[in-house]
This record gives sequence, structure tokens and C-alpha cells, in this order.
Amino acid sequence: MEIQGKIISALPERSGTSQRTGNTWKVQEFVVETHDQYPKKMAFEVFGEDRLQRFNIQVGQEVNIAFDIDAHEYNGRWFNSIRAYDVRLVDEQSQAASQPNAGEGMPMPEAPAVSSADLAGDSAEDLPF
Repeated sequence: MEIQGKIISALPERSGTSQRTGNTWKVQEFVVETHDQYPKKMAFEVFGEDRLQRFNIQVGQEVNIAFDIDAHEYNGRWFNSIRAYDVRLVDEQSQAASQPNAGEGMPMPEAPAVSSADLAGDSAEDLPF
């Protein structure tokens, strides 16, 4: 799945060591807000130091996020996990060019020509029959 929006928050990075493998891990959560008529916010996480460095996500950036959604159970309750696997900066100039403003590029309808005879109103030539 994908979503596009502006990064509005970056939560503190968390890290630790896996009990199973002994390897260290890092994860950081971010919040993105869409530009829909009714904007939506979504919190997502980026797992892995290499991805955190590669994506280099900053608050205020316009991004396109590719993510997976998964759920897990803990003590009888279910929790969603939204994990980004690709984050790309959106080029705002090309985005503006691909979405013209309302009315731009659309031909304006021409107004009908009005003659002085049409304005006079008492001419016998203006009868419809």
C-alpha cells in the first residue's frame, strides 16, 4: 500500500538487543498527514538502522510511503503494525505541474455576441417565427 503526505512528527528513536539472536535493532516512528479534503494522519515505523539512514526522514518533508500492515495479538488484544519499506521524497515542482489548478488549461466558453438590434427590443425582426 502507499500513501502520500507531509511528515508532521518524528518520535524518538528506540533501540535494543534481540533476546533471540543477540543482534542490535533500531526503530523510529513518524506521523504523516494527507492532503485530502478531510486530512488523515497515520503513524508508521521504520525498522532498521540502514533504512533510517537511507530514508533520512525529516519533519516537514512531502513524501510517498510504501508500507505493509500487520496485526499481532498480545494478552487477548490485537494491535496493528504499519511498517514502511520505502520512503521517497515527492518533487513538489513536478507534482504541481501534473495537477493544474482549477480552470487552468481549460478553454473558456465564448460569450454570445450581442448586436444593437438585439438590445433595441422593438424591432419586428426579432420575432421567433
